[in-house]
Amino acid sequence: MTAEELKEGQVLLIDKPYRWTSFQVVNKIKHILRHDFELKKIKIGHAGTLDPLATGLLIVCIGKETKSIEKYQASEKEYSGTFVLGATTPCYDMEKPIDATYPIEHITEQLIKDTANSFLGEIDQVPPIFSAVKINGKRAFDYARKQEEVEIKSKKIFIKTFEITRIELPEVDFRIECSKGTYIRSIARDFGKALKSGAYLSKLCRERIGDFKRVDAMDVENIRNYLTANTL
Repeated sequence: MTAEELKEGQVLLIDKPYRWTSFQVVNKIKHILRHDFELKKIKIGHAGTLDPLATGLLIVCIGKETKSIEKYQASEKEYSGTFVLGATTPCYDMEKPIDATYPIEHITEQLIKDTANSFLGEIDQVPPIFSAVKINGKRAFDYARKQEEVEIKSKKIFIKTFEITRIELPEVDFRIECSKGTYIRSIARDFGKALKSGAYLSKLCRERIGDFKRVDAMDVENIRNYLTANTL
């Protein structure tokens, strides 16, 4: 790939590793562009942040393709993952320790599936306090880190598919197809409440963004080889 081809625009599909931030992935690519191609000012960005504990598809746009970021961000997403029932954490995933436990003896397989079906369609969702949602010009996580009380407004999202793929209590595996702006961590919180218990997200993988699929994405270790292949 040549420097001119990169400037004209490229879309990279990256399978983001566990514990990497989306920024770290972009920064790695930026480093390659600067040192291998001497492109100091080329535009680069990603279409939809993944939390550090999440894995899966991250779309990275280079050059003129950065103009398409908003289009990709607006696309339908598909996720797979695992909820743990009977407990909650402040951030709704495993980033922070469990802060409360709840009974799960009353939870049956049928109740789990019926509850998942109740989330289908357009619903109101409140984003997590540990998120990048802006409130009065500040990120929600800035308030959370200072333990400041703040109201986060709900927003409309759309759940197209909520499939339960494995039940081995307290773990429940799922597959969700949803609209832009959906927080799977918030679904974990609300799913636990709907079951009259608690739940948090222990595993999350983004499988698809629009027509782009994780199975077609490359590992972080292969980015340099891909970009420098056939370089003149």
